[in-house]
Amino acid sequence: MRDIFKFDWILVFVVALLLGLSSIILYSLSFAQSDSGLSYFIRHLFTVAIGIGAMIFLAFYDYRALNTYSTKLYFAILIILSAVLIWGTQVRGTTGWLGLGNFHIQPVEVAKVIMIIFLASFLSKKKTKLSIPSRIIASIVLVLLPVLLIWKQPDFGSSMIIIAIWLGMILFSGVNKKSLVIIFLVGVMALASGYFLIKDYQKERLANFFNVYRDPQGSGYNVIQSMVAVGSGGVFGKGLGHGSQSQLNFLPEKHTDFIFAVIAEELGLFGSLIALVLFSVVLFRIKETARLARDNFGYLLCIGIMAMLFSQILINIGMNVGLVPVAGVPLPFLSYGGSSMVSVLAAMGILQSVYTRRIKTLD
Repeated sequence: MRDIFKFDWILVFVVALLLGLSSIILYSLSFAQSDSGLSYFIRHLFTVAIGIGAMIFLAFYDYRALNTYSTKLYFAILIILSAVLIWGTQVRGTTGWLGLGNFHIQPVEVAKVIMIIFLASFLSKKKTKLSIPSRIIASIVLVLLPVLLIWKQPDFGSSMIIIAIWLGMILFSGVNKKSLVIIFLVGVMALASGYFLIKDYQKERLANFFNVYRDPQGSGYNVIQSMVAVGSGGVFGKGLGHGSQSQLNFLPEKHTDFIFAVIAEELGLFGSLIALVLFSVVLFRIKETARLARDNFGYLLCIGIMAMLFSQILINIGMNVGLVPVAGVPLPFLSYGGSSMVSVLAAMGILQSVYTRRIKTLD
């Protein structure tokens, strides 16, 4: 229990503020849907409680032990992602959920954290055994397996997050200019070929990115309503429970993909900036934990978690304001979603484990 005094309490406090903001917004949205709105809020509190439990457990668990199980976790998640394609439940056109009684789990959210653990283990173990180009090529193959399984659901957004995690960890693992050229060429080829593999509705989203008003009542509707909500909030917003776009149900997916638009409408520019500042503090504290990590495995764990959060924040807020194509990516700590919330809080627990065992506290 003495480790509790070594926690990064700044990170704990900021995460608590983000969870508080999320709860306030989701409670506000319960007014818009009298039948199911309050149940969203109650389920949110339930998943937050589970996530906090996972965070506390992993905070006290020695992160170095994860190194031992990384390969088993990797193959386990491949099996689970394969099972999703066979027995998964389809929601909004994506077969990404596994049903367990009354509960539905989205394995891709767990896969993000497991891929961070696996890549951190792989890159730290193989550093002295493989050349950097060989490590990059090997890691590409290992990442492509879960990415292709996720793509088949189809879940383009989560696939991009996994790739962003890999890219962030590779770039910060010590690559030279030659390796950067390899990464760049692979990225160009992947983007070029990827366009021919995505579904028609995903191509529509890309087309809407360049002209959101080309189909205002169809594929461009979500983004247009989100931009209206963001712009109508003004400096201090319309007040909790008084956002016309969100409360009158003009804004789709307001609990999940477009929750930032709800914040902007009801709390205005002031509330939006508070959320952005809190996110910035979280990313800065992760960076500090990485700097203080006692080994390369811990360092890469932090980098992977930072890449995951940064890419999700960037994509989600970007699509809320029309700067990024809609990709169905949740906003960490704020969006409703049990699997996402538990996974992100579990990642915070891993960070705390790295922080409590940092260089300055060697036993």
